[in-house]
Amino acid sequence: MSDMHLMFHRYRKYIFYLLALYVVGWGFTEYQSVFLGLILGTSISLYNLWAMVRKHRLFDKALQEGKKVSLGTASRMAAAVVAVFFSLKFPEYFHLISVVIGLMTMYVVIMIDFFIQHSRT
Repeated sequence: MSDMHLMFHRYRKYIFYLLALYVVGWGFTEYQSVFLGLILGTSISLYNLWAMVRKHRLFDKALQEGKKVSLGTASRMAAAVVAVFFSLKFPEYFHLISVVIGLMTMYVVIMIDFFIQHSRT
């Protein structure tokens, strides 16, 4: 398994733990819109990571065959816009700032994992 796939599995595990924590927060606190926004944003962030890993695999394959393939930046941005649209359309359910923080969660997880992996070596 390539390094990219190993990293993806680690990141996915961390995100699922965070999502479980957010679900507990949604169920047991009075800040339900905040936690639902975090759930929405983090879910879209996980989808964006999955799409990037999938496109990376296709990009590697196309590079070996000499073809051109885009990395799908527009589709990942469109997914983020959809999440923000839902938070603006349903503000009683989704907190906008929480959705934006959730969208950035993957980058924070990647940075933390980078420091953890490099501190081990």
